[in-house]
Amino acid sequence: MFLEKINSTSDLKKLNGEELSVLAQEIRQRLIEVVSQTGGHLASSLGAVELIIALHYCLNTPKDKIIFDVGHQAYAHKILTGRNSKFSTLRQYQGLSGFPSKDESDYDPFTSGHSSNAVSLCMGLACARDMLSKEEQFKVVSVIGDGSLSGGLCFEGLNNAGHLKKDILVVLNTNELSIAPNVGAISNYLNKIISLPVYNRFHENVGNFLKNRVPRGSRLLKLMSKFEEGIKGLFVPGMLFEELGFRYFGPIDGHDLNKLISTLKNITEIKGPRLLHVVTKKGKGCSFAENNPVKFHGISRFNINTGEVEVKKSASEKTFTEIFGNKIVELAKADNKIVAITAAMPEGTGLDKFRDNFSERFFDVGIAEPHAVCFAAGLAKQGFKPIVAIYSTFLQRAYDQIIEEVALQELPVIFAIDRAGIIGEDGVTHQGIFDIAYLRSIPNLTIMAPKDGEELEAMLDFALKLNRPAVIRYPRANVIYRNAACQPIKSGKAELLREGKNFTVIALGSMVQSAQEAIEILAKEGIQGTLISARFAAPIDLDLIKSRCERSQFIFTLEEGIRDSGFGSAIAQDLGKPVNRLGLPLEFIPHGSRELLLEKYDLTAKGIAGNIRSALKDNG
Repeated sequence: MFLEKINSTSDLKKLNGEELSVLAQEIRQRLIEVVSQTGGHLASSLGAVELIIALHYCLNTPKDKIIFDVGHQAYAHKILTGRNSKFSTLRQYQGLSGFPSKDESDYDPFTSGHSSNAVSLCMGLACARDMLSKEEQFKVVSVIGDGSLSGGLCFEGLNNAGHLKKDILVVLNTNELSIAPNVGAISNYLNKIISLPVYNRFHENVGNFLKNRVPRGSRLLKLMSKFEEGIKGLFVPGMLFEELGFRYFGPIDGHDLNKLISTLKNITEIKGPRLLHVVTKKGKGCSFAENNPVKFHGISRFNINTGEVEVKKSASEKTFTEIFGNKIVELAKADNKIVAITAAMPEGTGLDKFRDNFSERFFDVGIAEPHAVCFAAGLAKQGFKPIVAIYSTFLQRAYDQIIEEVALQELPVIFAIDRAGIIGEDGVTHQGIFDIAYLRSIPNLTIMAPKDGEELEAMLDFALKLNRPAVIRYPRANVIYRNAACQPIKSGKAELLREGKNFTVIALGSMVQSAQEAIEILAKEGIQGTLISARFAAPIDLDLIKSRCERSQFIFTLEEGIRDSGFGSAIAQDLGKPVNRLGLPLEFIPHGSRELLLEKYDLTAKGIAGNIRSALKDNG
């Protein structure tokens, strides 16, 4: 009814309060219908619908800037900013991104997908604004969640904002925050008063009056200051933010459009750093998501009537994540020194089973990967065996700690790097394609990649006995799981799987199966190849590789990571002879299904066989 008429945020301002409420329901229905077909971040986006409507209603976007922390709650933002007609292409190849994207719209100042950076970005915009022409003034707003506050970068931004006193608004959106009735009633009452412009003018005028008439350092001024702090400490729930230099407003109901709009209109005119605290419900308007917000935070395609998720694997298949989760529980039963650490991803990394079985040895540190790694180092120093499970793209945030606190100290921390390689629909901010390159540059790290589930289990066994820092990377993929023994893992030793006279392929981890299939394709054409499963990205089994490559004119490396500075580059450097490096280009990989992207970059059996065939033909 109303949604079809919204082509920009200027259309939004033509609606009255009742019409905006109807629009919110229409947006929710649109979200549920599309995400049931595309998958995506449903629960968080459903919870932020009214907040996003209110922000665009009160601000002059895109001149005024809204920065969403992570951006997984921004689907309503996309719909209201001219992208509704394309919303059914969400997370599909060449369709809309599942996160804010600078390449999609002027309403998205930045491409975002990682946490805790919104306040710092807003501060940069605000400082630049204030140093530029006065005619180019605009408002800057960062929307953060309670998860954002677990990341140190968010506090760095808040600390700097409070110090510089720039005009920015931080909207803190918390889900299901418990507030005692008496505190809630008083804080809402105080918020109603202090959010009025007349109060703020009075507050400023009284302050200026006292400053001009009462000598600095006088007893009266000190007493008044103490009295004000005491009142805040008793009645203001946002005392922490007040102490950081912010004016705190809230908490208010994040689904009450009238209250959101009236409050935002008032506080956007106040000067200095402000923080508005809203409370919302994840999954609002969808019973499946409301009852299970963790499951529907990031969800695959699901049945819109039952909420059942579409299964994309056969009964004989398991994901690498499932295999890891089961194995670590098995290992922990036999060794009470094993502890597990994750950064807000117990279900995503498969550690939920460990948590349920060994709660006293499980640690979820929130969105704080640097802390997770430092924390693991401390545990390892005292004889524990920490296994840190983090997605490849998020481990980047802990690069310094991997170097300084783990590798330099030679502590036996095991990094289980999930989602290594192409992750698919979550796109450029989430593709785990850099870890081989950035980890290979660090001394003292043993880096492994299993070709299948059985090898992942064996690598975990090996890593626990190694007594040194170890990394195991594996993709977001299904694999046939036979529960059979594999060749024993020996430090830095590769596995020879096949011999042939025409070429040699050295494949790492997830690419071994595709390499095997490619060689079988070429064998039917009379082209015979050698296949080495590298197993290790560091150290590399140069003895085996050199012995086989001496017999081959054509050498190919294969990895699910960037070619530049990756596994193939290391092989080429050590061999000192031409190597055809097959992998991903040094660019940001777009969103699309994993299968489609592997095909696009010639990392399927067909694409690999084609590259080998062309190289042999061109140089034959």
